[in-house]
Amino acid sequence: MHPALAAAKPAETFFEGFEERIFDGPEGPVFYRIKGDGPPLVLLHGYPQTSAMWHRVAPTLAETYQVICPDLRGYGRSHKPPTVDDHATYSKRAMAGDVMALMASLGHTRFLIGSHDRGGRVAHRLAADHPEKVIAWSVLDIAPTREMYRDADSSFAHAYWHWFWLTLDAPFPETLIGADSDFYVIKKCGAMGNNSMDHFAAQALEEYLTCFRDPAAIHGACEDYRAAATIDIAHDDAETGKVTVPLLALWGADGVIEAHFDCLALWRERVEQVDGHTLPGGHYLAEQSPDDVLAAWQLFFAQAMKDEG
Repeated sequence: MHPALAAAKPAETFFEGFEERIFDGPEGPVFYRIKGDGPPLVLLHGYPQTSAMWHRVAPTLAETYQVICPDLRGYGRSHKPPTVDDHATYSKRAMAGDVMALMASLGHTRFLIGSHDRGGRVAHRLAADHPEKVIAWSVLDIAPTREMYRDADSSFAHAYWHWFWLTLDAPFPETLIGADSDFYVIKKCGAMGNNSMDHFAAQALEEYLTCFRDPAAIHGACEDYRAAATIDIAHDDAETGKVTVPLLALWGADGVIEAHFDCLALWRERVEQVDGHTLPGGHYLAEQSPDDVLAAWQLFFAQAMKDEG
């Protein structure tokens, strides 16, 4: 057992009352957790994690909403499709397609989205491609992909080295990560969590490490980043207008986004209606500052449902 996992404290409760299900999607199985009977709210996780990252906020949200927490394709217990030359099988449009199919299977024609990191990029594509389906969406600690690449400087590249290294041709990053995937995940999560692992519950950390030991997950995650640097930007460039669905952007006061970008200004280049602010913490806000995330989301989603009528 990795020392960081041995030292991690278990959460007193972990997705209590949630069901774990597999959706047989049109392109492959999608694992998800679900609880609640209210308006639908899908939560989309980041890298190198799984839907387990929502364990500190999902139970409270499920008191008001039906909360659906899938593992994105390439991650966790969801499908990991073969690579294609243009990385289209790991584009955010393809990932969004899995979410659309899952929500349709549950009978939801319109839904809310909460998201973090890579999941926020999937949420962006959902809101851009399917505005008739998305009531409102929120992202944690990201700015839009294309604009982050555009405005990146050397200091950002050092902080977010993985953005560039993971895009190198297979199997270079896959081979190095696979040599000791536990070391890699702990190092990656620790560095982006302000060099502390204290906010990761033992159950969640064990799930992250276990799932990322799968060579297919390592490759799928690399493909996610390769797609982000290529076909995802092509999809962004093909847009003819701004996203019309309201966005709440939240980011860590001590994180890389705050240090290197004007988060709201970049989102306002892409989205008509944007609000947002910093929260205490670094990158992993749903695990570092769950009460702050909940307070912001409960206000935002309640107003969105009021506007929805």
